[in-house]
Amino acid sequence: MMNDTTFACHKISEGFAEGEVLISSDDIMFYLIDPQTGVVIEKGHSLEGKSVSGKILIFPGGKGSSVVQADGMYQLSIHNNAPKAMIIENPETVLVASAIIMEMPMVDRLPPDFYKQIQDGDGLRVDANNGLVTKLSSGQHWVGGAK
Repeated sequence: MMNDTTFACHKISEGFAEGEVLISSDDIMFYLIDPQTGVVIEKGHSLEGKSVSGKILIFPGGKGSSVVQADGMYQLSIHNNAPKAMIIENPETVLVASAIIMEMPMVDRLPPDFYKQIQDGDGLRVDANNGLVTKLSSGQHWVGGAK
């Protein structure tokens, strides 16, 4: 626990989650994620072929119409393939509302230093209720670790 690094953040949707980080350099359209597998099917996307299921998803923002975004998140949720939590740089109303309705922790306003220190596969604890994101030290198992 001594090596954990904690960052302050802004709570968008309350909740707590721990899991493995998946970072997208592209905005995400949740409708272009296969709800049966959680795999991004959008051609040319930075996460194409990767699964968001059970991950702590870090991404710039959403894209696409409000209806397809909300439906895409809902479909992932009912198939148990939604991310555990989302860290977003540019929140928008539809994603915020969807996260709140689906009770998925969502935060923003992390310091630039956070984005320099976090990499795909890192363990992360998102405590939206207390406005904290903690990078877990390597080798530390998080709640609900590997599937």
